[in-house]
Amino acid sequence: MFSCKRSVRFLAPILCAAAASAATWCVNPTGASGCKTTIGAAVAAAAAGDTVSVAAGTYKESVKIGMPLALTGADAATTIIDATGLANGIYVDGIDNNALAGVFISGFTVQNANFEGILVANASATTISGNIVQNNDKSLAFSTVQSACPGLPAFETNEADDCGEGIHLLGADHSVVVDNTVENNAGGILLSDDTAAVHHNLIAGNLVSNNAYDCGITLASHVPAALTNSANPLGVYNNNVVSNQSLQNGLLGDGAGVGIFASAPGTASYSNAVVNNTVTGNGIPGVTLHGHAPNQNLNANLIIGNTLSGNGADTAPTSTPGPAGINIWAVSPISGIIVSQNIFSNEALDVVVNAPGDFRVQRNSFPRGTIGVMNAGGGNVNADSNYWGCSSDPRTQVPGFALCAMISGPVTVTTWVTSPISK
Repeated sequence: MFSCKRSVRFLAPILCAAAASAATWCVNPTGASGCKTTIGAAVAAAAAGDTVSVAAGTYKESVKIGMPLALTGADAATTIIDATGLANGIYVDGIDNNALAGVFISGFTVQNANFEGILVANASATTISGNIVQNNDKSLAFSTVQSACPGLPAFETNEADDCGEGIHLLGADHSVVVDNTVENNAGGILLSDDTAAVHHNLIAGNLVSNNAYDCGITLASHVPAALTNSANPLGVYNNNVVSNQSLQNGLLGDGAGVGIFASAPGTASYSNAVVNNTVTGNGIPGVTLHGHAPNQNLNANLIIGNTLSGNGADTAPTSTPGPAGINIWAVSPISGIIVSQNIFSNEALDVVVNAPGDFRVQRNSFPRGTIGVMNAGGGNVNADSNYWGCSSDPRTQVPGFALCAMISGPVTVTTWVTSPISK
């Protein structure tokens, strides 16, 4: 039986609701002790609230879940779902199962799927905990023009360039993705609104690394799929990205450590929080916000308490003039952005703003010799109360000496602190 004792530090009380399962179905490769030999057979036999307990072994299948249940592996390193030649390793299908809620998935390696390793679509209160999700997105193809993902379902409206990444919350809400290792996929963890609004999700404590073609963690608003019957994008909002490690993603593409994006006119990715993450060595700036069209909503996103180091420069049309920790680039005006208590190192530019609107870049620690804050657009940037690598006013520079981090462009600085900011 599933036990609340298996819960980990970030899991909400919702986890324990899964403990009230009525029966446990065992799975092992030999079928010993009356167990099912495939996970899919056990899931098909289970009723809502049951537990499917999977012994160590390699299971060459794609598992589709359409009811609330707990799917638990013996150990993530030895309990392997190998989806070679199949669409997904695990698919939580709330599109065909209305109001699906309360699925729990833990203890698996999920690998080699054509598209996502784990896809959660239109489901609530899903928990994905303690898994290894690796080497998925196998259908990703490249040409001289762009990448593509042949066979991707039509309801995924804007994932052709990454096949949906390793873990994808598609129109999911109130879900938890915690303490997973997500590596060597096209991209890491994706939240998108193609089929429904994606909101009130927690992405916490994950190691997301070496996903070569896209971001480590992505919050992206897309045009709605036909099945929604909506003319308007549905929104990515009130999601929390907390205490993850996002390392060396997007090195063969244009991948940030954490990306918040709006694509077409009307798309909206707002009121999300990126807090206390370690974001290092990614292909473009560590935390990146892009708004490429008019009438978009990127308002009130918070970037707080992150450690950023050694990330790359952004590329056209959202270019930065060097490697950057944070890049905020948009066509539409933005309000309510707060960049605070972040610690930067090994970047040429720490925070770059190239967007209309109002921005607060305050109480951060910038190292000497960098451009701490660059305003490359028409917005208002207030950069009071930062530490600029020394005890002096960053507007006061001695020629030939990098005494402080510098400002570039119209940036308001009337106060500063004389010692580094702690988180």
